[in-house]
Amino acid sequence: MIIDMHSHWIPLNLIEDFRKREMPPRVRTDKVGRVYIDQPRGSFPLPSDYGNVEERLKSMYRNGIHTAVLSISGVFGIEALPLNEALDIARKYSNAISTLHLEYPDRLFGLASLPIADLKIAAEEFDRALGVPGIVGAILPGNGFLTLESAQRFRPIFDIAQKHNAHILVHTGVLPNDKSLPPSDDIDNARERRVTLDMQSRISSNMITLCMTDFLQEYPDVTVQCHNLGGNIPFEIDRLDHISLDREPENDPPSIKIRHSNVLVDCNSMGARNIERAVEVYGAPRIVFGTDGTEFGAAWSTNAINEAKISDTAKDLILNGNAQKIIDRHR
Repeated sequence: MIIDMHSHWIPLNLIEDFRKREMPPRVRTDKVGRVYIDQPRGSFPLPSDYGNVEERLKSMYRNGIHTAVLSISGVFGIEALPLNEALDIARKYSNAISTLHLEYPDRLFGLASLPIADLKIAAEEFDRALGVPGIVGAILPGNGFLTLESAQRFRPIFDIAQKHNAHILVHTGVLPNDKSLPPSDDIDNARERRVTLDMQSRISSNMITLCMTDFLQEYPDVTVQCHNLGGNIPFEIDRLDHISLDREPENDPPSIKIRHSNVLVDCNSMGARNIERAVEVYGAPRIVFGTDGTEFGAAWSTNAINEAKISDTAKDLILNGNAQKIIDRHR
């Protein structure tokens, strides 16, 4: 049984709302009938099962996925919206996912989206959302965790998460009035620069904040997840240690701090060799399964786990064991 901890989906009522918008997140149909969702940077082809839960469940079945924790992708820019707009979307999303959970109580769970423009109200909405069936945590924008200083303002959210033993997915995403935006479409190879080079760099910075500072010490009952194997950390850990041991030999190197952290990463979009390296760096108990919520991503991730030269025990932990502990807290 596979549990997908990184699975994006939008209910039909929100897709219809997004069709009425003039600014991102906006759903539109091009001249040849292809449906896209416009983001603050770039556009994303809308999967056909968005809005259709039966099709999503069939896709999950085809790929051996029993359970999914659904969320709105951080790159859609929900969290960057003005308060009233973001709050309306957040409430509709949590309520829609809760309704689905009641219909499929063992299969579908959700992460709340929050109106980051006002963190007091965001915390109140998070507290409310965690009180409805099926919501196990929240998704937060990664740009809020690029440094310890920027992370501090999210403590009201983590206070609520600690109260409910909740799960937090720190996902690539922007903040209200964010000046740190990814590359736009007017440069060469914009997609490659934006959704790989820039994204992985930002996730790496999120990991440094969460694993190498004391930010999470006050929240022992909160589980935190970063996507895409924690950015470039598995591949740059030797470089991090090299610099640290050369210049601060009296301190524990980054590999020790990261290895001893409780932050989880998911395997979304990464290949078998990448997963093998991540198991070496983090340990299998720190990795969960993720697909991005697409048929292609589901097949990619399952194939990568199957091909990875890691133990069967490690594969079981990644595919379901680690995620099951998170789900069980909210049954």
